[in-house]
Amino acid sequence: MAKLYFQYSTMNAGKSTLLLQASYNYRERGMETYLITAKFDARAGEGRIGSRIGIGAEADTFEDGEDLYAKIEARLGQGAVACIFIDEAQFLSKEQVWDLARVVDDLRVPVMCYGLRVDFQGNLFPGSAALLALADEMREVRTICHCGKKATMVVRMSENGLVLTEGAQVEIGGNERYVSLCRRHWREATGDLEGDHA
Repeated sequence: MAKLYFQYSTMNAGKSTLLLQASYNYRERGMETYLITAKFDARAGEGRIGSRIGIGAEADTFEDGEDLYAKIEARLGQGAVACIFIDEAQFLSKEQVWDLARVVDDLRVPVMCYGLRVDFQGNLFPGSAALLALADEMREVRTICHCGKKATMVVRMSENGLVLTEGAQVEIGGNERYVSLCRRHWREATGDLEGDHA
């Protein structure tokens, strides 16, 4: 039975690595996969999913407002696909997440989405909020804060190493721009921690 999956985490937890490994597992068994990533995130090259550990794969792309149901239906018309993988799922719109739910329900193909849960201000991304509401199964991909606790938040850094607390929700970057932290250290970094209440 096809399902809509959401695997979420903070930055640098290995989401893209897990996506590429899962796709490889299907392909190794002779089953075709369809990889899609955000068009405007070209850190690994346009139309490419890349991992920090050096592996990557070619992918189709999605843009704001694009009908993903129609896109996936057209791809299925070219041949069977065992699973659809979406990278950078936080950049999906609510409507696009509904498109993916319809793909699962009506076209009966599993869709596995990988993305961030919250932005640098601690707010849900629209795509992540919709996936948290609609996904059949969710899994947190864990990474750790410098203190060793589970990282659940992320801070955005300026070019000179200062923590930013304002700005656009979406700004593409990697290790040079974002640091994953536990909630307490995120609060400390963003100036929300006044005194020690522990």
